[in-house]
Amino acid sequence: MAEGSETGESTEETDVTADPTTAGTGVGTKPGEAQAARAAGIGTGPGRLLLWLYGVFTVAALSRSIVQISMKFHHAPLAYTLSAVAGVVYAVILVALSKGGESARRVALVCCSVELLGVLAVGTMTVVDSSAFADSTVWSYYGVDYLLIPLALPVTGLLWLRRAGREAREAAVPRQATAGEQS
Repeated sequence: MAEGSETGESTEETDVTADPTTAGTGVGTKPGEAQAARAAGIGTGPGRLLLWLYGVFTVAALSRSIVQISMKFHHAPLAYTLSAVAGVVYAVILVALSKGGESARRVALVCCSVELLGVLAVGTMTVVDSSAFADSTVWSYYGVDYLLIPLALPVTGLLWLRRAGREAREAAVPRQATAGEQS
């Protein structure tokens, strides 16, 4: 038992570095809680590849748009603005994936949906009327300049986030059952 505080209440020391999967999450040592924390880690396992790809695309889209906007914005303002929007969406997804947890997973789900709609809308507009954009964007022709990864990335992200949410819910069920048995 740890030493008491000035008010006579006992304080308990915890070692948050003992299990890096629970560090900073407030997760105790009860069975099932550590498993739920790991299941909620959307940037772990195959999610690391998504994290890496979103990092690369954040840098690519934002740097491309910054150069284009600063040097020749008057040439194609819509295309360059859309590239900047794509970069911001990628950045938000990157942060959400790296943060993990249920709230971050929901933010990433919304952003991946927006990203997919953007890729489909801009891709279709460039196929139907290529003169609509004076220059290409990250999402032009469904991301053909980027090996169609901008089209595959949100679909893969949505599938991964859906799976991570399901795993987190399944891990929470045994935890709730054990809590009910203890009362």
